[in-house]
Amino acid sequence: MLLNLFHEMRVARVPVSVRELLDLINALKNNVVFANMDEFYYLARALLVKDERHYDKFDRAFAAYFQGLENLDQHIEALIPDEWLRREFERSLTEEEKAMIQTLGGLDKLIEEFKKRLEEQKEKHQGGNKWIGTGGTSPFGSGGFNPEGIRLGNAGKRQGKALKVWDMREYKNLDDEVELGTRNIKVALRRLRKFARQGAADEFDLHGTIDHTAKDGGLLNIQMRPERRNTVKLLVLFDIGGSMDAHVKVCEELFSACKTEFKHLEYYYFHNFIYESVWKNNQRRTTERTSTQDLLNKYGSDYKVIFVGDAAMAPYEITQAGGSVEHWNDEAGYVWMRRFTEKFKKLIWINPFPKRAWEYTASNKVIRDLIDQRMYPLTIEGLEEGMRYLSK
Repeated sequence: MLLNLFHEMRVARVPVSVRELLDLINALKNNVVFANMDEFYYLARALLVKDERHYDKFDRAFAAYFQGLENLDQHIEALIPDEWLRREFERSLTEEEKAMIQTLGGLDKLIEEFKKRLEEQKEKHQGGNKWIGTGGTSPFGSGGFNPEGIRLGNAGKRQGKALKVWDMREYKNLDDEVELGTRNIKVALRRLRKFARQGAADEFDLHGTIDHTAKDGGLLNIQMRPERRNTVKLLVLFDIGGSMDAHVKVCEELFSACKTEFKHLEYYYFHNFIYESVWKNNQRRTTERTSTQDLLNKYGSDYKVIFVGDAAMAPYEITQAGGSVEHWNDEAGYVWMRRFTEKFKKLIWINPFPKRAWEYTASNKVIRDLIDQRMYPLTIEGLEEGMRYLSK
């Protein structure tokens, strides 16, 4: 049976291996879960999915597989004698539930009344206490409440007895093929981490306290330590204006995620390509600029550098002096980019434009040649690949 589930996972492009399938089978053999579909869902997800960005694919594959089983169950039930089903149903009821059913005259009366109302009802009904529908207190339907009823259909808010958590798809925003969000970006940026304990000793050290207390013969000796922080230093330069206006939202999300994940973060703006100056405030970019040479002198070579832009411009804006569309630049843009690549050994370019369209822009190829092809798309996969390079 689980081979078909494994097949659905592979079709949905969940990176699951035979080893993980064997782990799931072994868990079932040892009765880690038994006769509970929701518990099996969580167990299967824990064992088969190693990265949370694949949760949505897993949910879709899981739902598709068990939808097939539900249809199979309907055919099996049709072959089972009605009396057997009734006896099995009665065995699952508590004495209190059996007493509740008797308020409608017993199980036979409940089924008979259900069939009668199904024949009488001619239209959809919502709310109320008699007809088959949703959200009411009738014994028949779904989404309402009645302690002695029959659920019919799939509408309305359920009462927790048959909830399919995989149909809720709580993790659908984590799929690496859907639009980026701040949380997704944070997950990808976490690949670029280098932790160290620096600064004042203001964090309680539990293991150190136990160790020193034991060495002092049981006399409490409290130890403190510096907070563990990400020591990676990051310099981000954002292309702003023009064709980048279409990518403002995703760039804002990237910026927000960077500010959360990196303590040592510096950022600047430029337009189209890097020239002799950059700026921090777009409202004052004509009056408050920072010399690019000062920037190169200020930040050490241990900084990781990320350029964010669509790389879409006329090639002469990169290759020629005076190529800027906003001002006269005495030195060509490519000269400044070479200074960056010589100073910072870890430098990449993140492009919000789809990778499949890069070849249609001549300037894109020029930039990739300048940075040794280290251009990555602004997707989860692209960010992870870029962070992996920066962390080496």
